[in-house]
Amino acid sequence: MFESLFRRREEEEKVAREGRLPPGQYLTQKFPVLHYGPVPSFNPATWDFRIWGEVEQPVRWTWEEFNQLPRTEITLDIHCVTRWSKFDTKWAGVSVRTLVEQGFIKLKPSARYVIQHAEYGFTANLPLEVVLQDNFLLATHYDGQPLTPEHGYPVRGVIGHIVGRNDLKVPYFWKGAKWLRGLEFAAQDRPGFWEQAGYHNEADVWKEERFG
Repeated sequence: MFESLFRRREEEEKVAREGRLPPGQYLTQKFPVLHYGPVPSFNPATWDFRIWGEVEQPVRWTWEEFNQLPRTEITLDIHCVTRWSKFDTKWAGVSVRTLVEQGFIKLKPSARYVIQHAEYGFTANLPLEVVLQDNFLLATHYDGQPLTPEHGYPVRGVIGHIVGRNDLKVPYFWKGAKWLRGLEFAAQDRPGFWEQAGYHNEADVWKEERFG
């Protein structure tokens, strides 16, 4: 136990020296499970993923079609508002930026924000510019394996820090919704579930924007 604690402290000091540990955060080697409400069931025969709002044409993908979209892999440092940080996490899934660049999603000029819609009516909001960054992903896999139900299977939004990419905005991890079912592109911002509960709308980890 003491050896494990010492190792964790050494690693935490290392990432802090590298400028990768945001203020008020501590390193965890586990992957805590945090969410509101029960874990939803998944039926691949009825599941779909929708794109709508400020787009030229709404889109609906079945689970089979979603899995045929272009794939992206990224490594992220992720930071939870409850103060834990996990480093060098490996994700695979679908990049919204790629979908836009390759014409799978055709945005109207009026699109400025993205509302993530998840099971049970849960929502999370982000500016379009953040969703189109390289550090936002519609993730289906974590560490080479499909997401577990508790971590958002089959699809969740993921946002974090890419080492060496200090040009990218990095919100806290809640800004990626679990059990995602669609993206609404909007002209106006709308606070999501946690923002309505008092959390900060921008949620910048480096500015420690935890609460509004």
